[in-house]
Amino acid sequence: MRTRQTPRTPVRETASLPDMDSLSLKDDCARAKRFCDFMDTSPTTYHAVHYLSKDLENAGFRPLNERDSWEDEFHTHDKFYVTRNGSSIIAFVVGKDWTPGNGAGVVGTHIDALCAKVKPISKKTPVDGYTLLGAAPYSGAFSDTWWDRDLGIAGRIICRDGNNKVTSKLVHVPYPIARIPTLAPHFGAPANPPFNKETQMTPVIGLTSSKEISEPTEDEKLSPLVGKHSIDLLRTLSKHSGVAVKDMLQMDMELFDTQKAALGGLNQDFIFCPRIDDKVCTYTAVQGFIESVPDMDPRALNIVVCFDNEEVGSNTRQGAQGGLLESVVERVISHGMDASVANLAEEYKRKTYANSFFCSADVNHAVNPNFSNIYLEHHKPQLNYGMTLAVDPNAHMTTDAVSLGFIEEVARRGKNKTQYFQIRNDSRSGGTIGPYISSSTGMRSIDLGIAQLSMHSIRATIGSKDVALGTKFFKNFYELWFGVDEEFNKGGI
Repeated sequence: MRTRQTPRTPVRETASLPDMDSLSLKDDCARAKRFCDFMDTSPTTYHAVHYLSKDLENAGFRPLNERDSWEDEFHTHDKFYVTRNGSSIIAFVVGKDWTPGNGAGVVGTHIDALCAKVKPISKKTPVDGYTLLGAAPYSGAFSDTWWDRDLGIAGRIICRDGNNKVTSKLVHVPYPIARIPTLAPHFGAPANPPFNKETQMTPVIGLTSSKEISEPTEDEKLSPLVGKHSIDLLRTLSKHSGVAVKDMLQMDMELFDTQKAALGGLNQDFIFCPRIDDKVCTYTAVQGFIESVPDMDPRALNIVVCFDNEEVGSNTRQGAQGGLLESVVERVISHGMDASVANLAEEYKRKTYANSFFCSADVNHAVNPNFSNIYLEHHKPQLNYGMTLAVDPNAHMTTDAVSLGFIEEVARRGKNKTQYFQIRNDSRSGGTIGPYISSSTGMRSIDLGIAQLSMHSIRATIGSKDVALGTKFFKNFYELWFGVDEEFNKGGI
């Protein structure tokens, strides 16, 4: 098989963060603070994708549109990223000596988090002078941890611009607009759970008795959203997005905890933060991917992909079952093949996947000292230690002996520590994107991730060093996986 040899223009490398091989306590703190900035400015999946897109562009990655041909771009460049629906993102680097059939080193994460989704018709009849907002829990939201929290609103608006072109605009109102108030314990039994999430956990967003009820103007009535949502809500979104109410066509809004991420603990050992699952693995995987580019094996294809909708099953076009990863890999393979062997595209696709390795990166359970007996002995992940390797005998995770041996060798060469987690026989295991991707492609796969406390709470905890440790682990994976795979292949594994 012949491959196309095309010149590529040099691309600018950025190094906005310290060298991973000479990390110091000061560098750990700088990385932790930048992660906190990412979390504070990325309350929704759309904002997180936008933030990471800018990081990739600053590192010389070029955006591609799935609707367009990529051939001209492939002839002049080697680093790209693609977004789908504004809520999932994939980036890849084609090594200068990569050919179809050579494998890909892939890290996959999910970028969505527990939140509340504003309903398509959120306007509700006022109750006792209160303005209420129709919102639905996304996955495990509206748990007990959502009571009495300052809830903000953000998302995207589908709108018309000044040229009558349909586009989208991100919006993030910079203050809390909602709250789900508890009932005081003085009322006895009604104050005790369980509570009805539809009728007793409705967010309060204002007072109808504090002023006259607002009416939309004739211009505002041009928007199909008027009448479906409070006009005051639409005007608030308009003020902070720059989109006139009359130009709003549709919107996807989320409610979330507005309390900022913070370093905590006597020695700042912790990061206290909302939406850690799974934005911490997403952030560190992308940063490690970017920083690995200068030292990656030139024979490799390296990919990072961050999917939406894992928390609700991944069965959407922007989720892990939507084919985004497979589509990108197949388009790269198609470009790399000479026209004379194009009929062998399926064969080289299968060979590429067989030579690839996939890391399904999702948060794991750190040991909680108040419930130490709930954890399996010798499987109690610690904060600020290293990557946790997740094992499950019932295939909720993809980890097996081959992938454990593989990733532990990668970790050893990169001087990264690892630890194990497996759930007890009397507890229930969660799921990841790993089984979807490995079963659809045949790639060898492992499930791993950064350990956290309080998974699925509105606010959780990780170690402040785990951002740097996670970034270094993923950087080393992208640099080392191809060489480790050569040794496994020689042994027929």
